[in-house]
Amino acid sequence: MSNYLFTICLVTAFQFIKDVPVDWETTQVVNAKIGEFVIIARKDKYSEDWYLGAITNENARDFSIILDFFKADKLYTAQIYKDSEEADYKSNPTAYGIEEKQVKKGEEFNIKLAKGGGMAVRFKSAD
Repeated sequence: MSNYLFTICLVTAFQFIKDVPVDWETTQVVNAKIGEFVIIARKDKYSEDWYLGAITNENARDFSIILDFFKADKLYTAQIYKDSEEADYKSNPTAYGIEEKQVKKGEEFNIKLAKGGGMAVRFKSAD
């Protein structure tokens, strides 16, 4: 990959860091096993936006969660920063992808984590 494309990818991925607030209204542990993995959802104190973080140890994992922490009848744009299919903490630790999709309360949301990987999601309220 050229230096120019690598820089564009880093700038795009760091948008998540710029968007994450520092004050939280609530935090929920969605799923976890000590020493294995953790999935946490947090709601911004000053908006209806939610943030989800997931990380695993050296084992790849797949999860399916229900988005039950949103307000009813509200649409969210999920800005998803995730491991790519080729990601691996030993051989390809920087392989990731970014996608967006619309979600709402009660929907199933799939989380695929590469070995040593993770996922970060901003659920931006449509209002």
